[in-house]
Amino acid sequence: MKLTRHLAAPLCALALTAPASATEGERIQITGEIIDTWCYFSGVMGGPDAVVGSAHHTCALWCSAGGIPVGLLGEDGEVYMVLKIEGDDQNASGDTNLNLASHEITADGMLYKRDGLNYLVVEKVVTDHGITNLNHEDYGVVPGFAIPDPKK
Repeated sequence: MKLTRHLAAPLCALALTAPASATEGERIQITGEIIDTWCYFSGVMGGPDAVVGSAHHTCALWCSAGGIPVGLLGEDGEVYMVLKIEGDDQNASGDTNLNLASHEITADGMLYKRDGLNYLVVEKVVTDHGITNLNHEDYGVVPGFAIPDPKK
């Protein structure tokens, strides 16, 4: 695909003004749970402890299938937005994420930081322990507080 001069100039200007830290990555290996970023950050389905693990697995599948970006909630408590993941040729979407939703994995890849956010390009899923956070016993399949009260 050819860049038209209408697009080329703004892209060049962006590249020249972007901070070096935005383009230079750091190789990391991190363990954590693949999460549904929409529910985790919005709080629409409850607090951070309820929107992870087996209690949130079905919703995480729907969100991933619908195009919501997945993240990796690291053991360090940080969220890493997954831009690309091993086994997915285009981006962090589709069947790869459906197979990893709510799983605890160890990822090896490149970390990029910009504007206070962590972005991760996963080059290899080193380990996949499956779903290890079995919090459905505490919250049920759908946490009760995530079901709206009927209007009276």
